[in-house]
Amino acid sequence: MRFVHLSDLHLGYRQYQRQTPTGINQREADVAAAFRKAIKMTIDLQPDLVLIGGDIFHNVRPTNPAILHAFIEFSRLVEMLPDCEIIMIAGNHDLPRTSETGFILPLFNSLGIRVVTSEATRIPLRGGEVSVLAIPYGIRPRPSYDPDPAFRHNILFTHDEVEGVVRKFGTLAERAVGDLTLEELNPERWSYVALGHYHVYHSVAPNAYYSGSLDYTSTNIWGEAYEEIEKGVGGKGFIEHDLETGKHTFHRIEPQRRVINLPELSAVGLTAEALSVAISKSVDSFKGGIEDQIVRLVVRDVPRHVLRDLDHKAIREYKRRALHFQLDARRPQPIRTEASGAPGRRTSLTDTVRAMLQTRALTPGINREALVDLGLRYLAEADRRASVMVVEPE
Repeated sequence: MRFVHLSDLHLGYRQYQRQTPTGINQREADVAAAFRKAIKMTIDLQPDLVLIGGDIFHNVRPTNPAILHAFIEFSRLVEMLPDCEIIMIAGNHDLPRTSETGFILPLFNSLGIRVVTSEATRIPLRGGEVSVLAIPYGIRPRPSYDPDPAFRHNILFTHDEVEGVVRKFGTLAERAVGDLTLEELNPERWSYVALGHYHVYHSVAPNAYYSGSLDYTSTNIWGEAYEEIEKGVGGKGFIEHDLETGKHTFHRIEPQRRVINLPELSAVGLTAEALSVAISKSVDSFKGGIEDQIVRLVVRDVPRHVLRDLDHKAIREYKRRALHFQLDARRPQPIRTEASGAPGRRTSLTDTVRAMLQTRALTPGINREALVDLGLRYLAEADRRASVMVVEPE
């Protein structure tokens, strides 16, 4: 039995201000195109089963174009694979926070897709040969992760965060509250464990995989791209797996545009003119160019007066060429010159905010890593805007 495992579609995701000629946010169109490619590739593979691991939409109330696009593509999948079972579970982005709020996923039941949104559900397939335990996001307490011994193959299918997978910030060693442990997961008891939620293709055990997302749609796309390089992953895509032979294939989807972290620069000892030249060389030397790509350049230890006197005309040109260009200029860390004890580094505002968010009590269901990352992003954006107000007045 061959199946396709894909997850974290995030249809309706919007970012940046660029629009297509038809008035759709460019990143929303990119995500839709990646989904369309995944559906076509899945149809070409002719699997016996398709597992769609949650976060179908980026918001619980997606836009009408996102809903229409999803309905058209899922209809095509059902029509072209009439003998294929399709199972979908809800992710954290799909579920409303209150019981009074409706959501869209049950719509796909009308197509013949088995949509699991509120409780753990065992789904028998192929005349009792295969059982799928489908567990949507947020079931608390978690159900028992026990395979059914009456079936030859058991697949555990869930949208959750396994401990140690999502990169931790700072020095805290303890796992975030609510992470699913490997002991709880017990992957060796299953034929296959299909996971959704983490956006990078990753194996947590020899038979347990996150398929990753189809495009860059997390709260920290820069860290996401870095982790793909660190793990040796060739980008975005989905999994094809054969239960009989154990053959496992990651099918890569060519992105509409790349997420590029240019090599970091240091501004120590540089004038504004010299730093502007270094920035220009970094951008111009990037193989393939930055046109229509998503680009970040981190420059450390940039004093205010140097930032103010940079060649901002050139920076505006980079922003025009790229879909998004972020010059992440970071100020020098403050150094104590007066105090008891040896001189050293004074705690920065970033360190203070990070420590506070890492230790405060959280409402159940809130992902600590995402909260910390979002808080630091807001802080960095506030700092950037303050700098822009100084160096680029209207």
